[in-house]
Amino acid sequence: MYEAIGIVEMFGFVSAITAADAAAKAADVKIIAIDSNKPANAESVEVPLIMAVKMQGSVSAVTAAVDAAARAAESVSGLINTHIIPRPNEHSQKMAERVSVGRDKVGHIPNNG
Repeated sequence: MYEAIGIVEMFGFVSAITAADAAAKAADVKIIAIDSNKPANAESVEVPLIMAVKMQGSVSAVTAAVDAAARAAESVSGLINTHIIPRPNEHSQKMAERVSVGRDKVGHIPNNG
């Protein structure tokens, strides 16, 4: 059995990093993924990138971390949704670990160091 999974969905990359930081500081959780999605109506919204921070730990730790992340996201650019899966099965675990950040190389600047 896997540990609980928490997901916090918000607008913008800065909001996601702020939310992940708040979650990690609030409770003993592991940030397992930060995911991005450009919505179909991206041209008409103020912040055109939807981000999801995914974390894992005990149910009580994930609950505290999701609450902290949601408050942080709301204060930066806006919270969309939160969800906690107390007892994920193997398929939920695989989906939670999927990451889109870094797979899109459009505009990627190679390390020139």
